[in-house]
Amino acid sequence: MTSASARRRRTARDAALAAAVGEGLLDARSPLVGLLDVDGVLAAVDRLHDAFRGPAAVQHTFAAKACSLVPVLRLLARAGMGCEVASPGELELALEAGFTADRLVFDSPAKTVGELRFALDQGIAFNVDNFQELERVDALLAGHTPRGPVGLRVNPQVGAGAIGAMSTATSTSKFGVALRDEGAVQAVVDAFAARPWLTRLHAHVGSQGCPLPLIAQGIRAAHELAEHINTALGRRQVTSLDIGGGLPVDFDSDEDRPGYADYVTELRAAVPELFDGRYSLVTEFGRSLLAKNGTIASLVEYTKSSGGRRIAVTHAGAQVATRTVFMPDAWPLRAGVYDAAGHPKRGATETVDIAGPCCFAGDLTAVARELPAVAPGDIVALYDTGAYYFSNHFSYNSLPRPAVHGYRADAEGRIRFALVRAAQTVREVVEESGAAQADALVGLLAADRPGSGAAHEDGAAA
Repeated sequence: MTSASARRRRTARDAALAAAVGEGLLDARSPLVGLLDVDGVLAAVDRLHDAFRGPAAVQHTFAAKACSLVPVLRLLARAGMGCEVASPGELELALEAGFTADRLVFDSPAKTVGELRFALDQGIAFNVDNFQELERVDALLAGHTPRGPVGLRVNPQVGAGAIGAMSTATSTSKFGVALRDEGAVQAVVDAFAARPWLTRLHAHVGSQGCPLPLIAQGIRAAHELAEHINTALGRRQVTSLDIGGGLPVDFDSDEDRPGYADYVTELRAAVPELFDGRYSLVTEFGRSLLAKNGTIASLVEYTKSSGGRRIAVTHAGAQVATRTVFMPDAWPLRAGVYDAAGHPKRGATETVDIAGPCCFAGDLTAVARELPAVAPGDIVALYDTGAYYFSNHFSYNSLPRPAVHGYRADAEGRIRFALVRAAQTVREVVEESGAAQADALVGLLAADRPGSGAAHEDGAAA
């Protein structure tokens, strides 16, 4: 049975595609566009907050890497979210979007001294990844107390989910202190004993492909470690737990399953004490808030047959759907076909591959799909692309980034658009590719003359 939220999402998406065509946002001059359902995003944020209501104080942060676009981040800030950042660029984007220092969490396994100093100076919370980084923090603090919370990331080593690259709690994960390694737990206890300002533990099992029981197992390990530290030290030093995010997304339907309520139910069963209020909580959800509220739409440029297989060539390929193209089994996308006016096509289906514009054979966003017959001038929509697909562009073949528009539907179904990011021009691609330094390498050759002291072509000194 289709849920009300799924019906609303589908209705709004179809209306937005037709309106995008009608307003010229998707046409021969702009054959590729991203569309973001603003009301869907806000509804997801509401569901997240509702699921965690209870005695425990919770700071929900959005993982900026999932959609690093300033207007999207500002919308989430307005909706009451904090922001988790994992690089200097994401940090600057979050600050530009209006997040204050007390609403930020800085996570990265490779923080520089300068980045750590900035976080300490601004009172930005961060999670230390390893003991060497902890020593850097000691040196920067020089005996002083940090202005913001500082945590230690631990790896509970509970295993991998279905996608190895998305699993961060394997035995050899690059993230955090591996708790099952010999002597690790005692080393963590000693680290906290020596640093009364170290008050948080962080554990994140992984994202897409990690089942809820596995996620809960990792969080339970972190909670048990916090209890162990506080008991060993004879004081409640660990006062907050950063439990990460990782709620998987159903890429097979319009449904939000599992939902945040399912996630919390799993946690309550595995770690009931987590929610009793003794620890404040931090979450870092990303994909689950945005994915199902985004659509990438492309005009179909050509259709053809090869070896008996129908192929539709579109403008959406590896440059916007990188993970799907290179790991199609792990990151499948649903596709829909619309006519030239932006209305869903009906009727007899055909088996078709949906191809992108990149110059390699594997640039396919969908393979052997049963879809309504596709013709040049039609539109192919890639659903569930609101997270990662809009902002993590792959510059293969120097293809420009497409425009992204947010939309809302009023009570009568009329669509209003707002530009989130303008389409990158071909000229901007050229400028980004070193046009201002066009003569730089040729200039090096100018010095390569007999008697100049420069190297000859055979590499011998002049």
